[in-house]
Amino acid sequence: MTRAAPTTLRPTSAKEVRDAVLDTPGRLAITGAGTATGWAGRTADDVAATLDLSALSGVIHHNPGDMTVSVHAGTPVRALQEQLAEHGQRLAFDAARVARGATVGGLLATADAGPSALVWGGLRDLVIGTTSVLADGTMVRSGGHVIKNVAGYDMAKLMHGSYGTFGPLVEVVLRLHPVPKAVACVGVDGPVTEAASRVLELMASPLEPIAVEWVSGDPGRLLVRLEGGARTLPARVERLRELLGADAREVGADAWDAHASLTDGPHAGGDGDGPALDGAVVRIGCAPTRLAPLVEQLPATAVTAGLATGVATVTVPGAAVAEVHDAVAAVGGTSVLRDRPKALDAPAWGPAPSALALLRAVKTQLDPEARFAAGRFAPWM
Repeated sequence: MTRAAPTTLRPTSAKEVRDAVLDTPGRLAITGAGTATGWAGRTADDVAATLDLSALSGVIHHNPGDMTVSVHAGTPVRALQEQLAEHGQRLAFDAARVARGATVGGLLATADAGPSALVWGGLRDLVIGTTSVLADGTMVRSGGHVIKNVAGYDMAKLMHGSYGTFGPLVEVVLRLHPVPKAVACVGVDGPVTEAASRVLELMASPLEPIAVEWVSGDPGRLLVRLEGGARTLPARVERLRELLGADAREVGADAWDAHASLTDGPHAGGDGDGPALDGAVVRIGCAPTRLAPLVEQLPATAVTAGLATGVATVTVPGAAVAEVHDAVAAVGGTSVLRDRPKALDAPAWGPAPSALALLRAVKTQLDPEARFAAGRFAPWM
């Protein structure tokens, strides 16, 4: 018997989200722009309804003086950046899938981040408050509009990387930063081990790069991005070129576009803008000094590696996903499946963390009937 497709609910306010949770029996899937549908574990088959938060969008309050903004969770980051730029401000966040319309809530729930996490951190570090809805309809507020806010249980941190398993986010408060006066990028070709040696020297220098990424190729390329004042940046760029070697040269924005394209796609089944995914995409993280040797040993066909952050995205044959998880775990790292062809049956997560019992206890406390996001953390819980 063919199972009927789950009902899709599209609330437009926090109250409507709460009502949807209370009025819908059974399990609920949570989605926004849908840019991470294939990430982590697959949604369970017995979902009664999908809670689509894409209509829960827009700025609630922007305080330019305090450099904070509160937004509905379904707000696309790309649209938010456009509004903030009018005030010379930005959310210092550059995950690749922002270009495809990824939302604030979705990016927070999947713990995604971009190259500038080297300096600004991920959304975990930029969020100062959240509002979410629990399975019993309780509206939970954590943090607020004040950056130095340490009172109470920190649900905002707990929601980071939760994949919706504790409930839907409905509002997020973010800290902002000024738009830089000037930006430059220097590239130098070479294999990942050679790039890693350069990065050790770079990070010991006073040049303060905003992002340091290696992109696979023949032989690969190290990209280093700087931000600063229009008058002072050229001198820093010149010092950076001297540090990286005679072959280093300034490159344009297309280099970062190519990096983002390799990090974010192609996607399972294709998206109309490019080829379908051939293999599987795994996001890995480990100590930065261990990343280059780890990447070298993986059967990867494409790699973007943050050699200063220890975070990389690798495309590997579907049959090698379990091997990748094991290799990452062996160096004390973490990994999660980020995309794969629909027909591929591969483990979404590596070995269970030592804190799994605690995670299960929190899940039981916040969602005792396991209504939210069933399957996303399978087989852990």
